[in-house]
Amino acid sequence: MKILSILATLMAIALFFGSQAARAEPLKVGQPAPDFNLPDQSGKNHKLADYRGKWLALYFYVKDDTPGCTEQACKFRDDIHQLTDLGAQVVGVSVDDSTSHANFAKKYNLPFPLLADSKGETAARYDSLRSDGGMAKRNTFLIDPQGKIAKIYLSASTSRNSAEVIEDLKKLKGL
Repeated sequence: MKILSILATLMAIALFFGSQAARAEPLKVGQPAPDFNLPDQSGKNHKLADYRGKWLALYFYVKDDTPGCTEQACKFRDDIHQLTDLGAQVVGVSVDDSTSHANFAKKYNLPFPLLADSKGETAARYDSLRSDGGMAKRNTFLIDPQGKIAKIYLSASTSRNSAEVIEDLKKLKGL
């Protein structure tokens, strides 16, 4: 009995420290953006390397077709020409599946990829997965053409996120 108790205690300690070690440090401006390889609403896979040489606004959002997420997506849609004129691509990510993304993109004529992170692994690498693991946090990462994080928007504003990205892109590009 005593050995089982000691083993149980050691296992609990190992699990605790293992989970602490697995917890990533918060991402910082200037560090390489974590890689990803996820399908979009059409089933096409996207990797971070696909955006090398371009600016990337990678935004994590909570759920397709909810009021705040719809507002944020539509603001990016409405500003897409300004963003592309600045050399930026827009990509949304949530834990919804590709079918849900396809319906959402079609309903609101979204002209950019929505990536299905159904296991939440990419959101976790970007420290953008809620603690319950069921949904992404509303965070946006502006990634430079070399694949490094240029700007982080935590708890991004649904109404201002796209405009903030545009303003910061202009500053970063010296425009």
